[in-house]
Amino acid sequence: MSEVDFKQENERYAANFGDNGKLSIPPSKHLAVVTCMDARLKPEEFLGLNLGEAHIIRNAGGLAKESLRSIIISQRLLGTRDIVVIHHSDCGMLTFTDEQLRSKVISAHPGNAAVSEAVNSLQFGPFPDLDASVKDDVAFLKDHPLVLKEGNITGWVYEVETGKIREVV
Repeated sequence: MSEVDFKQENERYAANFGDNGKLSIPPSKHLAVVTCMDARLKPEEFLGLNLGEAHIIRNAGGLAKESLRSIIISQRLLGTRDIVVIHHSDCGMLTFTDEQLRSKVISAHPGNAAVSEAVNSLQFGPFPDLDASVKDDVAFLKDHPLVLKEGNITGWVYEVETGKIREVV
């Protein structure tokens, strides 16, 4: 999509923007959703959420550890209480290991010590078991001292094949 396409799409969007600019900053449902950045996921749609109702926090795999900074801000400054962790079937994070990705990056930059050092310092967070990763993320959030305990923390899997969600924990 070119810059012109973005501008045209934005004009279309802005034409029907209505009163959305008057929505309050804190989400009205006091909800934070942690999910994957996968382009096939539209959490607002499959959860029935409207604009302004929840914070949608996305990263590769929908990992709680990667979302912690945003969750703390969401809870402490913007009043969210409930956290929903949603991973999904057919996730790319199920398909590689840290070492495989490191090797791929390093081989694309042979002899570049800075790239090797940088990539070797990262943990990418792949996981071999979908349900276990959801359980691990929920446990991490429930045990973390900076995550408020006043709301519910639940874990789900979104099935990309059917559009349905199922509760894991």
